[in-house]
Amino acid sequence: MTREEWKELVRWKPVLLDGATGSNLLACGMPRGICAESWILEHKDVMIQLQREYQKAGSQILYAPTFSANRIGLQGYGLEKRVEEYNERLVHISREAAQGKALIAGDLTTTGKTVGENGTITYEELFDVYKEQITSLANAGVDLLVAETMISIEETMAALDAARAVCDLPMMCSMTVSADGTGFFGGSAVEAMESLQAMGADAVGLNCSVGPDQLEAVVRGMKKVAEVPVLVKPNAGMPKIDEKGTAVYTMGEEAFAEAMIRLIKEGAWIVGGCCGTTPAYIRTLAEKMRML
Repeated sequence: MTREEWKELVRWKPVLLDGATGSNLLACGMPRGICAESWILEHKDVMIQLQREYQKAGSQILYAPTFSANRIGLQGYGLEKRVEEYNERLVHISREAAQGKALIAGDLTTTGKTVGENGTITYEELFDVYKEQITSLANAGVDLLVAETMISIEETMAALDAARAVCDLPMMCSMTVSADGTGFFGGSAVEAMESLQAMGADAVGLNCSVGPDQLEAVVRGMKKVAEVPVLVKPNAGMPKIDEKGTAVYTMGEEAFAEAMIRLIKEGAWIVGGCCGTTPAYIRTLAEKMRML
């Protein structure tokens, strides 16, 4: 997909993303504390079924399960030399699931490293890590890119810089922030919008952290300065931790969809769900979006 084709896609009406991956895979038996990408490759039918359900529910874009398939993310499992192989195989799984009926976004996320004087990694090192993964994703044939659950503007800028050095695919950037819009390593949602759109991001927004009912003021603030679409992909509310240490998301499908429609009216234009959401959440949201 070219960036011009992307502009046409988002020109007239809101775009619907998919919902959660991790929380659904855990519900399907994926153990905690393992390399999720390896588990998906060993249980690809589970991933294909989940993504096919999202596509049938109305998702126009599916996130390939390449979330932490970068050199740093794979290093803890002794897999750092398999970045290209993992990204190619994981993208192929999403292609098989989509059956040509949804676009595939190559998914990147934070390395968990901090940048700066007292940080644990340099900007140049981050750039190189993201460049390697993005090259693999572009070669695997993704339609666009997304850097999601990012915790600092600087790291997101490194990913965006790397993308622009490698290809001309559209790239969405999605931060995780507190309910008041502040980032976990400084900055805010509004500052992220201003900085990242100036660097050439094709959409900027939020995912994870909180539920959609807590984000109206944040989306309103981002929309005031936005020159690109606002992306919102929140959790199914704030989780409660049960006696087994498992996060339980209690916001139901109807409440989630209604809150998401309010966010669309505030200016969100690319929407979906994160932790705790399922294909049923996306289906309910799709039905309400058709009535806008």
